[in-house]
Amino acid sequence: MIRTQHANKRLDLRLGVRETRTGGSFLDIDAWIPSEIEAISPLLDRLMRLVEGSQWVAGEELAVGIALREALNNAVVHGNRMDASKRVQVGYRCELGKEVSLIVSDQGKGFDPDAICDSVATGNLLAGHGRGIHLIKSVMDEVSFARGGTEVRMWKELRHAIREQTCNAVHKVFR
Repeated sequence: MIRTQHANKRLDLRLGVRETRTGGSFLDIDAWIPSEIEAISPLLDRLMRLVEGSQWVAGEELAVGIALREALNNAVVHGNRMDASKRVQVGYRCELGKEVSLIVSDQGKGFDPDAICDSVATGNLLAGHGRGIHLIKSVMDEVSFARGGTEVRMWKELRHAIREQTCNAVHKVFR
């Protein structure tokens, strides 16, 4: 576990790299932040440095970063209503060269995802909400909501093959 202090706020990260019996490799990251806007960028910056440095999602870093920022913002602002006593949890799992999945959970009351209007429909262009979910859906391959709308699950297939030497370098970094 890595604990970082930023602006007197604690950021908790748990990292893990493991290999399966079938030879597949996984990178797992669990992180928690307080529900404060100021906590989003330090967490996102730290996670994206790890993701970019590992090259496990080569070519998809921008999509992962956009989706994660929007989901974190929604969890802090709409889910937990910026209540610093509540936390937002991020689960990041990448199967080397295959896929990445992200789960962002809040401790709020949830929402009905079917009640969110299409933010890019002509009549909704000036609406003050809904664009974050639309953006997440546009950059990720699959998006779903669970636990009564307090959890967003995102999945992205990795379309760029990773060379074996990159894989070996990643294992050295995380061991």
